[in-house]
Amino acid sequence: MTCWLCVLSLQLLLLPAAPPPAGGCPARCECAAQTRTVACARRRLTAVPDGIPAETRLLELSRNRIRCLNPGDLAALPLLEELDLSENVIAHVEPGAFANLPRLRVLRLRGNLLKLIPPGVFTRLDNLTLLDLSENKLVILLDYTFQDLRSLRRLEVGDNDLVFISRRAFAGLLALEELTLERCNLTALSGESLGYLRGLGALRLRHLAIAALEDQNFRRLPGLLHLEIDNWPLLEEVAPGSLQGLNLTSLSVTHTNITAVPAAALRHQAHLTCLNLSHNPISTVPRGSFRDLIRLRELHLAGALLAVVEPQAFLGLRQIRLLNLSNNLLSTLEESTFHSVNTLETLRVDGNPLACDCRLLWIVQRRKTLNFDGRLPVCATPAEVRGDALRNLPDSALFEYFVCRKPQIRERRLQQVTAAAGEAVRFQCRAEGEPAPTVAWVTPQHRAVTGTGSGTGRARVLPGGTLEILDARPQDSGTYTCVASNAGGNDTYFATLTVQPEPAANRTLGEGRNETLAAARFPLDLTTILVSTAMGCITFLGVVLFCFLLLFVWSRGRGQHKNNFSVEYSFRKVEGPAPGAGQGSSRKFNMKMI
Repeated sequence: MTCWLCVLSLQLLLLPAAPPPAGGCPARCECAAQTRTVACARRRLTAVPDGIPAETRLLELSRNRIRCLNPGDLAALPLLEELDLSENVIAHVEPGAFANLPRLRVLRLRGNLLKLIPPGVFTRLDNLTLLDLSENKLVILLDYTFQDLRSLRRLEVGDNDLVFISRRAFAGLLALEELTLERCNLTALSGESLGYLRGLGALRLRHLAIAALEDQNFRRLPGLLHLEIDNWPLLEEVAPGSLQGLNLTSLSVTHTNITAVPAAALRHQAHLTCLNLSHNPISTVPRGSFRDLIRLRELHLAGALLAVVEPQAFLGLRQIRLLNLSNNLLSTLEESTFHSVNTLETLRVDGNPLACDCRLLWIVQRRKTLNFDGRLPVCATPAEVRGDALRNLPDSALFEYFVCRKPQIRERRLQQVTAAAGEAVRFQCRAEGEPAPTVAWVTPQHRAVTGTGSGTGRARVLPGGTLEILDARPQDSGTYTCVASNAGGNDTYFATLTVQPEPAANRTLGEGRNETLAAARFPLDLTTILVSTAMGCITFLGVVLFCFLLLFVWSRGRGQHKNNFSVEYSFRKVEGPAPGAGQGSSRKFNMKMI
């Protein structure tokens, strides 16, 4: 038995050793032959390890301590398609470091210490489609940095210290579809540098200290479909021409300081299907703000400090499917604000102090079919249903809380006021109704004066509906109409004003005072006097010269015309003897014309 075991052991020792795996595997890495993947993440490597199989397709070197990439480090991996060098301490990449990777499609250099990309770094990367340079220390993008990346489709350069992008930095990126610029020190966008990205489809600009969008900033991006502007705290207005030349389908302008809906800038975006204006200090949506967005399907105005959505604010939105007005200050949302509510599928009005009255009846009637996206709107008033979700209200509540009472003006006595010019005039108009009606006045010139401040300038509506006219004038005379309205209807009331003109003496004094004020406003000084005198002298001398010229022309023409002429005069026949023989029947004499 012992001999048999010895013989068996000898045979085992004489067997040839098993061959190592093809290409081997670095000591600190994990290799997967089927996927041709080599994973060396978090191995405290300070350089690209030796012994990586030549047929490797994916190389994971993230979260190590690699400081520099040299041209020969990756030369033995011609089949490599994806390389991840994220979260190292790479501060320098030598030109040609990736030159021997013709099949590379994905290159991740996120989270390193790169301050500059020298020319030639991306040479011969003809098949690269994704490049991530975010979270580095890049300060500037030089001209032609990416000129060899003709197949690149996605570029990430956010979270850098960028202060300047050269005009030709993006030259050569003919196929780029997505570009992200975020959390850097840029203070302006160069339309010329973006102009090289003719195929760009999505542009994301986040956390930038840019104060304005210049007119036609994106005019050379005819293929841009998605534009995102987020966290621009210095942006207060979207200029009317800033989106000119674009045919966007999605636009997001969020977390800025714009205070009004950029209706003028949106006017030509007829292909827009999604618009997000959330988290901006917009307090009012005026009538017709989106009238030209006939293809819009989604509108987001969440967290925008909205307090008023005017009637017909969503006029023109014929295809609206989703409306998000959550977390605002709205007390109601009337059906009259929509072009049509029949296309609406999802409605977000949660987080608003809603007054559950007849103005919300259209929502309550559709509460079983409308999608509230899991966040049910609740009533803030009246007290009986405070905190109750609209969807859970019983049908009996429709007749108790959601019934409107038409406005009624309490004081119907005709007000006829006669006032002197310059006096202040007031007309009262107090109305009751459920919900509380709004009061507006119409002047004799058919101008509306509302409580929001619109009107003639000297007229305003005070709380309670009283119309006040300051500095009354004769042209203010006529009939004024008070209109009280709510969701249940409206009521009208008339008042008459007669403004007497100022007395003639007052007008004379006023004219004298105006002349004095005009003289005081335009005082005469030495320069004015000298200029006026010179102009007068020049005019006088011109007239005198013209007169002398006429006299000269006339004097030159004297003697060229005959000044003597003959006149034959026949005396009238008289009764009596015939005249003497020495007298003829007629006489001739000469006259000289002076």
